[in-house]
Amino acid sequence: MSTSGKVFLVDDEKVVRLSLKRELQNKKYAVEDFESAQEALASLSKDWPGVVVSDVMMPTMNGLTLLEKVKEVDPEIPVILITGQGNISMAVQAIQNGAYDFLEKPFATENFIDAIRRAMEKRTLVMEVRNLQSRINQQSNIKNTIVGNSPSIERLRQVIASIADADADILITGETGTGKDLVAQNLHQASKRRDHNFTAINCGAMPENIIESELFGHEAGAFTGADHKRIGKFEYANKGTVFLDEIESMPLHLQVKLLRVIQEKSIERVGSNETIPLDIRIIAATKTDLKLASEKNLFREDLYYRLNVVQISLAPLRERIEDIPLLFQHLVMDACSRYNQKTPPVPSSEYIQELQARSWEGNIRELRNEADKFVLGLPDSGPADSEKGTPFSMQQTLKNPPTGLNNQLAAIEKNLIAQELTRNKGDIKRTYTNLGLSRQTLYNRLKALELKRKDFI
Repeated sequence: MSTSGKVFLVDDEKVVRLSLKRELQNKKYAVEDFESAQEALASLSKDWPGVVVSDVMMPTMNGLTLLEKVKEVDPEIPVILITGQGNISMAVQAIQNGAYDFLEKPFATENFIDAIRRAMEKRTLVMEVRNLQSRINQQSNIKNTIVGNSPSIERLRQVIASIADADADILITGETGTGKDLVAQNLHQASKRRDHNFTAINCGAMPENIIESELFGHEAGAFTGADHKRIGKFEYANKGTVFLDEIESMPLHLQVKLLRVIQEKSIERVGSNETIPLDIRIIAATKTDLKLASEKNLFREDLYYRLNVVQISLAPLRERIEDIPLLFQHLVMDACSRYNQKTPPVPSSEYIQELQARSWEGNIRELRNEADKFVLGLPDSGPADSEKGTPFSMQQTLKNPPTGLNNQLAAIEKNLIAQELTRNKGDIKRTYTNLGLSRQTLYNRLKALELKRKDFI
């Protein structure tokens, strides 16, 4: 029987403990209850996949001390503290010490279950990240990993495996940022040419006046400034793979020479009449429709058909949003490696859902930029107040409480309502229902707290 997750419930009051246990079991959670903090600690490990709920006021070891001990076992285990004798000072201390949430008795069952659900989502994501990191650590090169479990990615892996050793030239098509260069590298690494050079050439970034020399090489004295013989990219890649990115940008007069290279598998250096035989495989990539370009005389039709022996079309990121959580964590770990950060940050489920809702016109390249910003701490953890630029976060409010008890309570209330509006994308009915308020009460509180629904849509 599947469960909603594991929960350790620690409370020295048996009646309270069993009551909360019953509520959690009704929601399909697998619950173990403990009378003392020491008993719970003895059953915890770094790989334990659940959430700890503990009373604060307990003999021998209180909840705050248990929180510290749990963080020593694994700082990513969510701990929710509950108490009937709480105050703002205690809440601040608990959050500063790393508590996931702090609930004061008596609390609504809905609020308690919601806190458990959110904490469980975070813990599940942490465990998924660790599993992903473990798999990636077993691979030789994080940057050359094709990540995803969507049908289009599974098909892509199958195609790469089936054609990697074929000598047929390949045309990879896809929007900007879909990973055409990554697929080309994977084809090379999976082929019998893997022990020879993989030479990537960006046809759109190479100046037209030197591209011929770069591709074919030149002899000394072939032109002004050619002081010595130069081996070109094609010759350098002999027995390996040549990857021609943005092939649509290659000048038409060079397309003729490229066609000859593909057909005859030989080149002549600039300034030489000697024919040099080659054993190379050509992989070309384009973000445009080469057939349409050839019809408009912007690309040679014979070259298009010669390249298009095997075509691999890459799906844009918006068509495989189920891959975004895994892909984003992969990019986060790659960013951590580049920025020398040992512990990858874990995004909230709300943040992942927001990522999945974007159009991603820049595809994986744009997602990589988002991962870099996330690792560097540049994005807010949630939507910000458009006028004040303040992130709506209960934890931040408790860490930096305003002065005065009424102001502190108002700030906490504002953040609670803002978080619920954010989660429901401005849906008023869902917000007041989840908060246990009436519609009119919610509208009154929005007005009093200067919150505007339009900022959350």
